Amino acid sequence: MMAILTKEQVKALLTKVLSYSKADECEVNLGGSDSGNIRYARSSVSTSGGSSTQSLVVSSAFGKKLGVATINEFDDASLEKVVRRAEELAKLAPENPEFMSFLGPQEYGPDSPTFSEITAAVGPKERADAVAASLNQAKQNKLNAAGFLSNQAGYAAMMNSKGLFAYNKATDVAFNITIRTEDGKGSGYATRGYNDFSKLDTNTDTAVAAKKAMASVTAKAIEPGKYTVILEPTAVAVMLENLFFDLDARTADEGRSSMSKPGGKTKVGEQLLDERVNVYSDPWNPELPGATWSGDGRPQTKVNWIEKGVVKNLYASRYWAQKTGIKALPSPDGLIMMGGNKSLEELIKGTEKGILVTRLWYIRSVDPQTLLLTGLTRDGTFYIENGEIKFPVKNFRFNESPIIMLNNLEEMGKTERTVSAESNSNYLLPPLKIRDFTFTSLSDAV
Repeated sequence: MMAILTKEQVKALLTKVLSYSKADECEVNLGGSDSGNIRYARSSVSTSGGSSTQSLVVSSAFGKKLGVATINEFDDASLEKVVRRAEELAKLAPENPEFMSFLGPQEYGPDSPTFSEITAAVGPKERADAVAASLNQAKQNKLNAAGFLSNQAGYAAMMNSKGLFAYNKATDVAFNITIRTEDGKGSGYATRGYNDFSKLDTNTDTAVAAKKAMASVTAKAIEPGKYTVILEPTAVAVMLENLFFDLDARTADEGRSSMSKPGGKTKVGEQLLDERVNVYSDPWNPELPGATWSGDGRPQTKVNWIEKGVVKNLYASRYWAQKTGIKALPSPDGLIMMGGNKSLEELIKGTEKGILVTRLWYIRSVDPQTLLLTGLTRDGTFYIENGEIKFPVKNFRFNESPIIMLNNLEEMGKTERTVSAESNSNYLLPPLKIRDFTFTSLSDAV
């Protein structure tokens, strides 16, 4: 296994690399990680593995001509060789009209709590024990379990000839499980992501998925149409991240997104959503910590993206920010939506008629301008009546925009950390109760 290089070790290595540079400007990025995983299907482990990776990327610039070369050998001869290669490529490259000179020293504030020693120490035994707890529960209930558990510890750093230096180390844990009944008619799902392995409880997550699987066996077909829905955070994630991805200044300015207005203007400053919608990023949030710097060296800070339903900021490259005169905010690592005080169970209890959606998947864009999306429900869809789950329903195809959805907001539950099944990104999101959610047709899949 590869050792996670300390800040001092990284500094020494990158200083040596820069000493070989003859370019006008040079920037070096270094990263490495150790990861392990275990996969199971049909209630038995199918694969287990691990990987260690390290790479060093040199970017050399002569004027607006840039060359990039990568290597994973760190002896002196190899380091000099990769610097020379980057310089050769830069001299061959055409001028890049959007090239921005590298940043000088930056202030990043205190380190973020992205690294957990507990997670970094996790090995095959700890993963096997966590999966065994899940498998035992599935077997006791005569259910079929399929899941994936992975953990990773890594570091990232950058240094350039202008005096910038940045370093961060981080850990990550991801778990997802699908439970099916033996006859294949019932399906349930749960997913979790953390920085700290000790927060993972595969037993509880398996119980959630198992309960949904057993409860969804006798699914009834009901008519498609507009329904009040309660979306669990996993379902909320795949809808809202499409809105988050659209908070890009360039695509908005160029008329290519839901943030665009006719005439080259954007929707910054507009009341776009329900006034209860607040979305922000904060690299120091203890439940969703992130690096305090972005890939090009810009500081990551706490940013309000949507405040009381009003679009406050868009992220942009340094080039685009300079061209348009806006603040050069980098895209955030993780996003947080403020929620309410109710549990998922309390949201259900307060619903006269509606549909509980565990998960949405196979999300595809229908209309980028309105952010209209289509996809399917999956792994546990239930009809609610008079505050109780009455019966499972067959899955639907939906056509809905997160913008329309967040204007039809009835209630929000407590915010929790969740993982998008589409992008594997982590977010802090609440379950949402939405009126007039559009289901267009039935789906036979479970």
